[in-house]
Amino acid sequence: MPNTRHLLPDFRLYQLMSPSLPIGAFTYSQGLEWAIEKGWVTNQESLQLWLADVLHHSLVTLELPILSRLYIAYEQHDLPAVTHWNHWLYVNRETKELRLEEQQRGKATARLLAQLGEPFPAHDLTCAEASQLAGFALAANHWGIESAALNAGYLWSWLENATMAGVKLIPLGQSAGQQILLSMSQLLPEALIASQQVLDHEIGSFTPAQAIASSQHETQYTRLYRS
Repeated sequence: MPNTRHLLPDFRLYQLMSPSLPIGAFTYSQGLEWAIEKGWVTNQESLQLWLADVLHHSLVTLELPILSRLYIAYEQHDLPAVTHWNHWLYVNRETKELRLEEQQRGKATARLLAQLGEPFPAHDLTCAEASQLAGFALAANHWGIESAALNAGYLWSWLENATMAGVKLIPLGQSAGQQILLSMSQLLPEALIASQQVLDHEIGSFTPAQAIASSQHETQYTRLYRS
């Protein structure tokens, strides 16, 4: 039998990014529910434009650069750096809902990791409670998942969750959802490269439409999603 131990980090990555991971990622639309309610997003084309905007002005410039830095911080056992980047991520969430989502997903991820029976140090888990990105960075270091693979996995997980939320809410057929994934995935390689070129002082997001939609979603009369 060939040596297949090098495949284990890949399988751990698939587990970490799976929609079945019990951290509730599928319950958030990040403002998309209100945008659809108000007619900003109405069809496959406008959903794809919404996703592309969030990709280029939030994922590339905020989440992915911070995920990379959190990975390095855990790799170097630099918990003050973990705390710093968790805080920077939090202050870049413009609405109450987005900040609450960050906290809820972080605590859910840290709680799950603690329940897996893996030897995660308690202080590492405590720092990971602040954001899902920190929990992913901690788990990736522990399981030998490379930083580049973690970023790619996280990016795909975001795209899949956001697309499926749009498919459900507009609504669209499953085939339309797959077409969006096929088309949007062509943007991901360049997005990953661009995220690695963001300097520390450039990290941030600029998605005013998403911020408005998220703030309005807080008082939306009927909701399927938590954000």
